[in-house]
Amino acid sequence: MSTSTDTRGNDVDYAPRRLSTETKNATKTTELIAFVLAVVAVVVTANLYDGSGDGTGGDPFGATTAIRYVVYLTIAYMLARGLAKSGSREVYDA
Repeated sequence: MSTSTDTRGNDVDYAPRRLSTETKNATKTTELIAFVLAVVAVVVTANLYDGSGDGTGGDPFGATTAIRYVVYLTIAYMLARGLAKSGSREVYDA
């Protein structure tokens, strides 16, 4: 009878496998909630605010200003999501 010894080196420690990515989906973050609330606040304010009230007319916070603020909020949100995802890779496509 022959005896055999295992020489494959099974005593090597392997790092545990990650089963998920580092970042959450966009719909599960507080960034999205804050973005939606801020956009709603801008739209509501633009609709309700009617000027200084002194009768001179003109709306200092009209639709153009509201759209500008919504665009700024959207750019800030996309930058925040990009920074959150910049350090992670989606390698779990199996």
